Amino acid sequence: MDRADASGAALLGQGGLLTEVTRAVLERALDAEMSEHLGYDKHDPAGRGSGNSRNGTSPKTVLTDAGAVTVAIPRDRNGDFEPKLVPKHARRLAGFNEQILSLYARGMSVRDIRSHLAGMYGVEVSPDLISKVTDAVADELAAWQNRPLDAIWPIIYIDALWIKIRSGSVASKPVYLAVGVDMDGCKDVLGLWVGDQGEGATTWMTVLSELRNRGVEDVCIVACDGLKGLPDAVTATWPKATVQTCVIHLIRASMRLAAKQHHPAVVSVLRAIYTAPTEQALADFTASELGQRYPAVVRTWRAAWNEFTPYLAFPPEIRKVVYSTNLIESINARLRKTTRNRGHFPSEQAALKVLYLAVRELITPKARDVNHVAAHWKKALNQSHSSSRTGSTPGEPQGLTQSYWLWPVVGGDIG
Repeated sequence: MDRADASGAALLGQGGLLTEVTRAVLERALDAEMSEHLGYDKHDPAGRGSGNSRNGTSPKTVLTDAGAVTVAIPRDRNGDFEPKLVPKHARRLAGFNEQILSLYARGMSVRDIRSHLAGMYGVEVSPDLISKVTDAVADELAAWQNRPLDAIWPIIYIDALWIKIRSGSVASKPVYLAVGVDMDGCKDVLGLWVGDQGEGATTWMTVLSELRNRGVEDVCIVACDGLKGLPDAVTATWPKATVQTCVIHLIRASMRLAAKQHHPAVVSVLRAIYTAPTEQALADFTASELGQRYPAVVRTWRAAWNEFTPYLAFPPEIRKVVYSTNLIESINARLRKTTRNRGHFPSEQAALKVLYLAVRELITPKARDVNHVAAHWKKALNQSHSSSRTGSTPGEPQGLTQSYWLWPVVGGDIG
């Protein structure tokens, strides 16, 4: 390091410090592989008369995560040495492939990736090479989409985001996303599905049925938006599940129906509704001047009341976990950022490949969100255990009790 500082050596590129270190480490490892293959170390007298020996080296340039490195590959006289670190015919190491996949997962196009690698490492790669590296995740994507899932989930959040896919002409299509929270509060993306040109309860029924076929036998709470027919699709798949409509979606829908000068007053009234234990707050709003001015807002909340009331029956600690789909919305925001850079995709498979790589970036050991516990999860879990011992909440809506009490039983006695 002192000599590198004194000479002003570059970090990357031909003769760069990291490049030379990588070359030295690779050659030392390859020499160790040769010793293992021959059964004796270099210059060891034990190799005399063994029938095989070292026979010089051959130069080979490989692409690594430090750039292009020229390595001396050792040879043996019998010609049967098969290096494992740098296999025969391989021109790039696994670390370099991961660099390409990481850039691809961030929404960079093939042209952008080539430009980045050329500028950062001084390496020129072909578009075909990048396509081969990214296409290699197709089998991994299929295995991930069909992996078995846990039998019971306390909460599953479902939502859809829209992307542009070229099929003759460019059209927007929904991508259905399901995110589960297990008993430890850890988030897991359960799957991605590309739908037709419109988001519908029929397609959601297919998605939920696939989750059930992959092992999800029951869900305590399914948090979703107010899509018509979606609650029926959930209860048809898991009869004991409680459907919770996202409060944030209701507020946004209400704000679109109210004039801007009345937004502060409407927000204040709506806060009283979604924090109240009964429907009386909604009745008061209906009879108020604001309710008379904006009857469409009243109708919006009454139409969603059956799927909204489970939230009101929960203690405050559990309400903070289930009152909105913000958890899945944050994941969707990161996926939208990835797809927005690409504009549109040539096929559904290409779109799924990019989205899967983006999801994989979220769940890698280096990611900040790995094993991340959902907000307020521990308080909610402790409150659910406490509630299961003290009895049900007065005025609890019908249909809530089964799934609500299933949560602490699974978590405490079985799970």
